[in-house]
Amino acid sequence: MLLRRMADLRPDLVADALPRLGATRAEAHAAHTRWQALHHAPRAPRGLALRTAVLGPPEELEDRRFGDLDVQVRRWPLPLWPHAWWEVVSGPGGSVLHEHLARAPGSPVPPARAGDLRVWEHVLDDVVRVPGARSVDPGVVTRWEVHLAGGERAVFVWGLLQRVDQPAMRRAPT
Repeated sequence: MLLRRMADLRPDLVADALPRLGATRAEAHAAHTRWQALHHAPRAPRGLALRTAVLGPPEELEDRRFGDLDVQVRRWPLPLWPHAWWEVVSGPGGSVLHEHLARAPGSPVPPARAGDLRVWEHVLDDVVRVPGARSVDPGVVTRWEVHLAGGERAVFVWGLLQRVDQPAMRRAPT
């Protein structure tokens, strides 16, 4: 499911990743199809129960409070990105409030500076801390953007950096 959405922006990286996972393109497509079928099947588990059915028990579980809301944060390591874990924030009753790739505990953070961001290495939380960064919701649940002070636009899918767009060159007045 993660790679399918990432392939929209970075098919090259996804194609390179499949052999490292021991998967073919057809197997990745079949996995995505199964995930979508689970989402739409009336008898499939919902919310957190679906994630646990697919991923197994989380490696980490943390109770957290946001204002008046008690939530749980669950994290699973992923073989493709040892520096990032899949993180699911759930509310009362196991409803999924948010999910994305987040920095793995103890993982070194590569320097996050405008002009020096690394695709598939930086996660959203790394980049929003860059001075002058402004987080922007593009309105698609799997995507996020961070606009940097120099005009760069960092584009994320599931919380992992996919590309950095440079500002358009300004035309000199004629």
